[in-house]
Amino acid sequence: MRKTVLIFIAVAALLILTFFVSVGAGSLKVTAGELLRGLFVEYDPDVAAIYDLRLPRVFISMLAGAALAASGMLLQAVMKNPVADPGIIGISGGAAFFSVVVTALFPALFFLTPVIAFIGGVFAFMLVYSLAWHAGLNPLRIILVGVAISAMFTGLSSAFNSFSGGNLSGVAAIVNGNIAMKTWYDVRTLTAYAAVGLVIALLAVRRCNLLMLDDKTVRSLGVDATKSRLAVSCIAVLLASSTTAIIGSVGFLGLIAPHIARLLVGSDHRAALPFSMLLGAFILLAADTAGRTVAAPYEIPAGILMAVVGGPFFIFLLKRSKDGYGA
Repeated sequence: MRKTVLIFIAVAALLILTFFVSVGAGSLKVTAGELLRGLFVEYDPDVAAIYDLRLPRVFISMLAGAALAASGMLLQAVMKNPVADPGIIGISGGAAFFSVVVTALFPALFFLTPVIAFIGGVFAFMLVYSLAWHAGLNPLRIILVGVAISAMFTGLSSAFNSFSGGNLSGVAAIVNGNIAMKTWYDVRTLTAYAAVGLVIALLAVRRCNLLMLDDKTVRSLGVDATKSRLAVSCIAVLLASSTTAIIGSVGFLGLIAPHIARLLVGSDHRAALPFSMLLGAFILLAADTAGRTVAAPYEIPAGILMAVVGGPFFIFLLKRSKDGYGA
């Protein structure tokens, strides 16, 4: 217990440190003291510019990272598969495609993008499950079908991106997982969906622990395993889809954060899920900060950085598995 608390404190400290580094990194540079003074004591034009242009991006990175990490852990509990991820199994791809269609063809309905993205995520999730079903659900088959569905939706989204002229402020930002040019309106929109989803996810930790057991054991405890899986899946899809609608498709974060969380604090979701949220917030914020600083004045979208890191991590997990995850 003491070790777990210390690990939580260490990652929280890293997140706070990364927050101030991210806020101070860029053409406008301020120290932590100048930032706090400009926000709460006296007006500072540099801090005001950072408040309008940089802080929304920082908060979105943290909230989106927490949501994607939680979504990944919930899906892994539902599927009993440690390599499940909303990007790998196609949920993010479906949500991104539906978001792209709204953005490109029906811009007047932009305010409904998170809702439509959720519909797209549910559609992709159901499509993967229906196509992967063959006398039961095999974990490897789910992953393979999910990769195919994700590739299909990514291709369709890229086609719409071509129609839009490749403008990063529009469709391409969703395709590439770009967090640039976000506003406080985007923060409020994401908070309205993702924050609610995170709270509900924390309330579902007991069901997540139960779903890791054999279905017969779960039923013997008086719990409907099928209904529990559907409920937890809906929470995961809500988190992944609402995040994708705002920042675009960011893969592998829902794979990396839960895996590290289980290594550090164990498999009990009462500790692993909140720690995964905290770690996910840190990872995505660090990725976005690195993406806009290592090649300044150019930017590398956070989604691309996560793909570069997450691809080898995914292969590593498959290689070290004793049972091949259903192979």
